[in-house]
Amino acid sequence: MSNAPQPRQSILRLDNVSRIYESGASTLTVLDGVNLDIAPGEIVGLIGPSGSGKSSLLHAAGLLEGPSGGDVWIEGESAWDLNDGQRTAIRRNRIGFVYQFHHLLPEFDAIHNVALPALIAGRKRKQAMEEAERLLGTMGLADRIHHQPAQLSGGEQQRVAIARAMINNPILILADEPTGNLDPDTSTTVFGALSDLVRNEGAAALIATHNLELAKFMDRVMALDHAKLIQRS
Repeated sequence: MSNAPQPRQSILRLDNVSRIYESGASTLTVLDGVNLDIAPGEIVGLIGPSGSGKSSLLHAAGLLEGPSGGDVWIEGESAWDLNDGQRTAIRRNRIGFVYQFHHLLPEFDAIHNVALPALIAGRKRKQAMEEAERLLGTMGLADRIHHQPAQLSGGEQQRVAIARAMINNPILILADEPTGNLDPDTSTTVFGALSDLVRNEGAAALIATHNLELAKFMDRVMALDHAKLIQRS
């Protein structure tokens, strides 16, 4: 028997994924045979001009939109061999989403915004609140947990949104321009906190961004170019 170390199973694998939009007699191919593997603890950046297909790729990876061809694998399991209910469970319990706009509920304070997905998933209130408090502390917001979104800065609000994305212990984080509305210094702070949290929690991340200055936080940077995915660094 070989004692050689076994390769780690990918958290996310895109296998020859294509996405084609049809409008009347015309077609638009935004993803053309895309392949990507992301390992546990790995952070991969996704760049490309507006309209290049970054959001379509994230939607396919997050099981929000079925590919026109190919398959998406989550921890070695073919997502499109599953039924709708099973894919919904994966999205709820194994994937965390972070968007450019934080979408926090204005009537709730930070800790309740973070705890809400855990409560929806059926976790006990005490456990959900304790985990929310822990994550907010990890994000440097221990003294802001009872502040409502309007009482927080833009960077603080986005850190709350990141903590919310991590509350159900996802194996995969998908982020779409998570610092797009922030100034450069705040972007660096928020992105650093996101990358630290992903690595410390043992998740993987695919992050779409226009900010190439943030590449220092990433293990690889991939670019969408004419519907193809190309490694940049």
